[in-house]
Amino acid sequence: MEILNLLNAMPGAVAQGLIWGIMAIGVYITYKILDIADLTVDGTMCTGGAVCIMMMLNGYSIGVSLAAAFVAGLLAGLVTGVLHTVMGIPAILAGILTQLGLYSVNLRILGGKANQAISVDKYDLLVSLRYIKNVPFYRNTILVAVIITLLMIALLYAFFGTEFGASLRATGSNQRMACAQGINTTLCKIFGLMLSNAIVAFASGLYAQYQGFADVNAGRGAIVIGLASVIIAEVLFGKIARNFAVKLLSVSVGAIIYYAVLQIVLWLGLNSNDLKLLSAVVVAIFLSVPNILEKVRIRRAYSEGEDK
Repeated sequence: MEILNLLNAMPGAVAQGLIWGIMAIGVYITYKILDIADLTVDGTMCTGGAVCIMMMLNGYSIGVSLAAAFVAGLLAGLVTGVLHTVMGIPAILAGILTQLGLYSVNLRILGGKANQAISVDKYDLLVSLRYIKNVPFYRNTILVAVIITLLMIALLYAFFGTEFGASLRATGSNQRMACAQGINTTLCKIFGLMLSNAIVAFASGLYAQYQGFADVNAGRGAIVIGLASVIIAEVLFGKIARNFAVKLLSVSVGAIIYYAVLQIVLWLGLNSNDLKLLSAVVVAIFLSVPNILEKVRIRRAYSEGEDK
């Protein structure tokens, strides 16, 4: 009976993982491509949902509402980018400052309330927890999330294959060399932060629809989940994910694995209040595994050299 409960909960975990996987793709852009630890996402993960839900409550369509959420993320990323590049504030501190300011902005967007709910019975939502089972296949949240993820990966793959996309990757790889090649690294950093936060805000709009409400604290710890997804993908699929599109897809799969593991741990009896602690532990473990394996490889190679 308990196993049956776990299996029944898994589709919801997969759907949630797919939505957070889109968010993790945004984190991947700053963390792996730009080599910037951007904490803005903890604020943006609320901003997108707040904008999307409030737009829909005021009669706007899903498409317009999600587009508005995307633009809100662009603006948040722009603020962080300007603080970092123009004003010379370290990236991690610039993200914290923007995140701090977004808390008040998010409250304003939500009309001064901590949360705003939206009913699946009154509004035609794109994704919802209630669209997991007993709905036509084309309305199933998992299918919709998969399609959105694949479309986003295709668009990002096309973009990073352009000259400007290559410049952005070069900036993250070696900023000095990029400057020597005449690349405007300041512009690349700002745009990268904008794109990353726009994707996060878009995912936030989907997640707010999925759970049925936007909450001012929705983004707390979002960066940990995003990093967990990226690191899980790197550890498990790093050797086989050579193509850029496959790397992005592996990040989405990493988010699914993350939420599936959480579901299993909860099923085993973990107190839900300890989920943040578990998330931190998971990230710490997966961050340390590559380093530990590399040390073991070096020691083994050194030992084999001594034996010879």
